[in-house]
Amino acid sequence: MPNIKSAKKRVKVNATKAAANKARKSNLKTILKKADDAESIKVAIKRVDQACAKGLMHKNKAARKKSQLAKKLNTIA
Repeated sequence: MPNIKSAKKRVKVNATKAAANKARKSNLKTILKKADDAESIKVAIKRVDQACAKGLMHKNKAARKKSQLAKKLNTIA
């Protein structure tokens, strides 16, 4: 445990942000798994973009996921 006040605050802030990121990533994974019809695939693509913008996902991974979802959408349509 740190002794300096600012370091103590950093520990708390990092724990809070880690928990929030974990929840967001978990939610994103759930959305990606449940993307089976056209509407849910479009929502999933939007959420992937948002995750990339927030820094939860690397831009290349986001592009790959969007490509996979678009491919899935095209097979449905």
